[in-house]
Amino acid sequence: MRQLYTLVFGLILPAVLLRLYWRGSKAPAYRQRWRERLGIYSAKSKRDVIWLHAVSVGEAEAAFLLIKLLQAKYPEIPILVTTTTPTGSARVQAVLADQVEHVYLPYDLPFIVQRFLQHFRPRLAVIMEKEIWPNLFAACAAHAIPLFVINARLSERSARSYRKIPKLVKPALACVNTIAVQTEEDRVRFLKIGAESAQLQVLGNIKFDVTIDAATVAAGQALKQQLFAQRWVWIVASTHQGEEEVFLDLYPALKTGIPELLLLIVPRHPERFQTVKKLCEQHGLSALMRSEQRACSQQTDVYIADSMGELKMLYAAADLAFVGGSLVPVGGHNVLEPAAIGVPVLFGPEMFNFQEIADRILTAEGAVQCADSSSLKDAVLHLFRDELLKNRLADNGRLFVRSNQGATARVAALLEQSL
Repeated sequence: MRQLYTLVFGLILPAVLLRLYWRGSKAPAYRQRWRERLGIYSAKSKRDVIWLHAVSVGEAEAAFLLIKLLQAKYPEIPILVTTTTPTGSARVQAVLADQVEHVYLPYDLPFIVQRFLQHFRPRLAVIMEKEIWPNLFAACAAHAIPLFVINARLSERSARSYRKIPKLVKPALACVNTIAVQTEEDRVRFLKIGAESAQLQVLGNIKFDVTIDAATVAAGQALKQQLFAQRWVWIVASTHQGEEEVFLDLYPALKTGIPELLLLIVPRHPERFQTVKKLCEQHGLSALMRSEQRACSQQTDVYIADSMGELKMLYAAADLAFVGGSLVPVGGHNVLEPAAIGVPVLFGPEMFNFQEIADRILTAEGAVQCADSSSLKDAVLHLFRDELLKNRLADNGRLFVRSNQGATARVAALLEQSL
């Protein structure tokens, strides 16, 4: 089955590269460093590395504390971080700079994977969350590289898809030393797609170990005073196509009930920054971009954060947060960051990629789920009018995050057994 997968991947590789070029028309970073995806590197790199793969921004953010723990314990061992998306790459470079090696993950074809492994010679391979790459996993096994999948999660939807190709998935999973899953439900789903019980450990979710330093909170509060003074800020973060229209449609009605309302939009993808501004104009709303470096006036309706790496600070500048990707079938995004900062959290019905966290934070009364735009409007107005409820929601969310921390240390201890 892996041979057929390789053949198909090889045949579609030109189309994959063309799509990369096409995406670069909106996000130029996709056209940069494309050779890395083929395992071609322009300079010598450190070898015998601890290699950690994080697909994009969310996974990279979650991995930073783990990387710091490993660097503190093994300062002599270089660390390589791979990502798939340019946004993930930018975040790694911004936070870790020259502390780690960084390239894009190579495409999953044997000759490309071999070039990657021969170039960096990993002593340990660590994959974040749920990516399964049959050729890459097989190559790690062939080179006797210990392979771990950490912070592993598997939605029921993904599990159903994987169960359709057992002859491809099960041999790939057999190459993994340990799969450190987030929950018991994840453990059961991995068993159903072919993992062995002995491979699985429930170690919790390292995203709970979110670090919110005092400087970030102070910067957010300063931003609020300097740019959003006297405004009640509702941040809608990590938004996707089809979501901004909902918020913009609601804005006039919300503004009637909240005269000092400012809508702060943080689009998930940089290539959509200008699109969101045009949407604001189409709705007859006055929008200000963060890149303009100007304070909002009383006439400003929407503030668009056309920047990267500032989400925690922007949460700290807000009175209420909505986490995007949850009004459209994307599956949601991380609700733990705003909760950890102490901002009341709202999200929509489409949370299937974060279902366990969504269910638990709702049980802890640390967030509110809104089924549609009508219930979203009601929730925003209710929390504006009821300060005690808003504060209780924030306190419960913060406590929920704190009471579930510690997974990063457990994962680090697991990896240390192979170093």
